[in-house]
Formats: sequence, C-alpha cells, structure tokens
Amino acid sequence: MPETGSTRLPTRAELGVWRSFLRAHARLTRILEAELIAEQRLSLASYDVLVQLAEAPQYRLRMTELAEAVLLSRSGVTRLVDRLERAGLVLRERADGDGRGVVAVLTAQGLDRLRVASGTHLTGVARHFAEAFDHTGLEAFGRTCDRLGTEEPS
Repeated sequence: MPETGSTRLPTRAELGVWRSFLRAHARLTRILEAELIAEQRLSLASYDVLVQLAEAPQYRLRMTELAEAVLLSRSGVTRLVDRLERAGLVLRERADGDGRGVVAVLTAQGLDRLRVASGTHLTGVARHFAEAFDHTGLEAFGRTCDRLGTEEPS
C-alpha cells in the first residue's frame, strides 16, 4: 500500500505499463463503440445508460445517480437521455416526493433494444477483451481493477 501523501513518482517501467493500459482501454472502447454503432446504431454511452437503467430497481434512476453510474457529467447525461427519450428508449418522470428531482426510466422499447444490442456488445467483450487472458491472468486483472476502482486516493 502506498503511504498517504507520498510524493514518489512512477518509475519508467510503471509509466510504461500505465501508458499501455491507457492505449488498451482507448483501443477496446473504440472497437466496442464501432461495433455497436455499425450493428446496432447505438453508441457505447447510450448502451451503458440502458444497462444501468435495466439493472436498477424498477428500471429507474435519479439523473444524478445515472450520471455517477455512467461517469458522465450531469449535462452530458442530460443530453444523452434527451436523445434516448426522443428515440422512445427512456422517459423522464418527477421523483416521488421531490418536486425538483427527475428520474430516468427504461421503457419496454429500451429494454428490447438493450437485449438485441447486448448480443453485439457481449460478443465483442469476449472477443476483444476476455480472450486475451488465461483464467489466472483474468482473475488477477479483475482483483487489481477492483482494488484500483475502490481504494481511496492517497
């Protein structure tokens, strides 16, 4: 564990791995996005919004919770939900008991669209990501990502 407040700079090897990770992430998201757009006419961000809503209780999330879940700014998620609403995949409702709160709700059409798009996306994840690992490597990578995604910054 790095000590809190450490001013240590990364080594050349650590920077190399960091850059390799960034290149891999950028490449994989570009590929997965291109496949979704070509086969489903759906962006990766739109797919992510539909997934988050499908996994939420009663297929609904407050807009602020949705923005956190998909790692977009509030304005970015608002624009994206606007497009998904125009397409009939999502609708917006006032939050119960809160006159200012707004929730995004997955429609039946949105759920159907997600089910079809999931075939394209999950096949791509298996082909471009999972198949690059053996079982031990995948488990180790998963543990590292879990740790990086949940640790408090030092």
